[in-house]
Amino acid sequence: MVKVKISNQVIPYPMPMTIVSAVVQGKVNHMAVAWVTRVNNQPPLLGVALGSHHYTNQGIHESGEFGVSVPGCALLKATDWLGLVSGAKTDKSRIFEVFYGSLAHAPLVADCPVNIACRVVKTVKFPTNELFVGEIIEAFCGKEFLAGGTPSLDKLLPFVLTMPDNRYWSTGEPLGRAWSIGRDYKK
Repeated sequence: MVKVKISNQVIPYPMPMTIVSAVVQGKVNHMAVAWVTRVNNQPPLLGVALGSHHYTNQGIHESGEFGVSVPGCALLKATDWLGLVSGAKTDKSRIFEVFYGSLAHAPLVADCPVNIACRVVKTVKFPTNELFVGEIIEAFCGKEFLAGGTPSLDKLLPFVLTMPDNRYWSTGEPLGRAWSIGRDYKK
């Protein structure tokens, strides 16, 4: 395999597309976010990296809470639109039906198969972004998206983002069980 140098803006991909929601100045705001990942097991922590200039950040700073909802492919256009307009100029509060768990400032999108309510435990400021690390207080999943009590990827139909080509992709077929398929691998 011949290696060639590429842009340093490459991101290990694909990245899961989510909708991050917060209450900003008393009103729900949503934004499309792919820079989301688990960062700790116990307690369960989720890292969400947002550009420092985003309107949603204000609400997260105000309340210390945010919601992360995982849209299915049916919400592709609506999710993309959230990333095209700013909540500072456009009211995005009525785009989706929202619900709340125990956190009053972590709006969750009812149309999304999976929803995660987080309380901020740490904020890390970088030159252009802020990393909000939130403890997962509770998570919800529609019954129809579960298999054996666990969210099923083939039922969720989530989509992912690749960068720097800025494309959305659907997920594919399962390849094998993690921490199992390689048990008999020999080099």
